[in-house]
Amino acid sequence: MENSAKENQEPYLQVENSGRVQWLFLNRAKTRNTLSLEMIRTLKNALEAAYNDSAIGVVVIAAHGPVFSAGHDLHEMQSQQREVLIHCADMMMSIVHGAKPVIACVAGIATAGGCQLVSSCDLAIASEEAQFCTPGVNNGGFCTTPLVGIGRKVQRKHAMELALTGDMFSAQDAWRFGLVNRVIAPDLLVIETEKLAQKIASKSNVAIELGKKAFYQQVDMPIEEAYVFATEKMIEAHNTEDSAEGIKAFFEKRKPHWSGR
Repeated sequence: MENSAKENQEPYLQVENSGRVQWLFLNRAKTRNTLSLEMIRTLKNALEAAYNDSAIGVVVIAAHGPVFSAGHDLHEMQSQQREVLIHCADMMMSIVHGAKPVIACVAGIATAGGCQLVSSCDLAIASEEAQFCTPGVNNGGFCTTPLVGIGRKVQRKHAMELALTGDMFSAQDAWRFGLVNRVIAPDLLVIETEKLAQKIASKSNVAIELGKKAFYQQVDMPIEEAYVFATEKMIEAHNTEDSAEGIKAFFEKRKPHWSGR
């Protein structure tokens, strides 16, 4: 009972800043970092705070314990299913529409909504020991909402293999499917994720914000429409103060000094 009370007092997220990179650690290892309503709300609020903080350039979502996230809390899903799914979809979309890049750093198992969370991030780095699964079919259901994100990041046949079998897939499978960008040795996972995040955080905030937003807007357009749209967005990005500074720095053979404008 005492351990349970202590677990309930632990913050849902542990936040750590490393220069312009903010790490958000899912912090409910004993409950497999499930995406409960409170975890979903806490994570969304933390993301929004990071997006609005000019000192933050990149957000990394990681987790404490052997499970990145086991997806939704099944007790809540029995009594508050619609509310959980609506809030979860809203949180996932806040990653897609967020002004800053979000990287998933996956050291353990990511199942169902946890796998969905990985797919919703802009980039994902996985340990060689990580595993991925959408097991709804094993319980007489179907991971329909996780497939929204997963099906937009991997080939459809791979998404359906995940969903139809309910099997656990390795990190190498996830890389082959296109669900993760890199597979890293466990002892180097945090180091390599930090290195990537810091590289991205050194770029212009305004360039990345405009570019990320434009990418997700154009990617599902017909190709002719996408080129027209992207042309205007590229001109918009080229006319910022940071773009002018970047070009000037290139010719002067020095590092640019970004203003975020």
